[in-house]
Amino acid sequence: LTVLNAGRRYLKAEELSGKVFVTSGLGGMSGAQAKAAVIAGCVGIIAEVDEAALLKRHKQGWLMEISDNLDHCIARLREARKNKIALSLGYHGNVVDLWERLVYELDTTGELLVDLGSDQTSCHNPFNGGYYPVQLSFEEGKQLLSSNPGKFRTLVQDSLKRHVAAINKLADKGMFFWDYGNAFLLEAQRAGADVAKKGANKTEFRYPSYVQHIMG
Repeated sequence: LTVLNAGRRYLKAEELSGKVFVTSGLGGMSGAQAKAAVIAGCVGIIAEVDEAALLKRHKQGWLMEISDNLDHCIARLREARKNKIALSLGYHGNVVDLWERLVYELDTTGELLVDLGSDQTSCHNPFNGGYYPVQLSFEEGKQLLSSNPGKFRTLVQDSLKRHVAAINKLADKGMFFWDYGNAFLLEAQRAGADVAKKGANKTEFRYPSYVQHIMG
């Protein structure tokens, strides 16, 4: 319902075939986003750093395909988008790399390959394993979290700034991003990312919440 209503409200579309939804997180929130994309008829690309979680969701049937190769992910995205095929593709990697690759595609080809975006990393717990920084692999991140939590925290905040910068570039070109109630925008703001709503008070973000703006 969230994905369908986001399409209705922000894309003015009752039909989401050929539309692309990019997000992250296949752990605590299971594979709900992947399944939602297919039910809604769109192309869903969901990033997950933890291979165990990714393989589990694929085995359970929440994900149709998995890949650790961004070139392959972009090729599959283009193919499914063009042919209006419903697809849930799990990308084994950091979602920041995926967002930045979509920015690269926009900059080099002029194509905006994503229509809807969100995030379901566990950003309510960003410094204790809920969010892994793009600068490190998953295993490196786990080691640093254990050995130097202060440095891990700094890298997470730097990663959040990159994360938001990529989303902002795509949103400026017409992608519609929303907050999924996981404290992503709050932690990004705390990290110094550009998520403030222009001309509004500090508690308002430039992107809407699914509860108030989409489901409400």
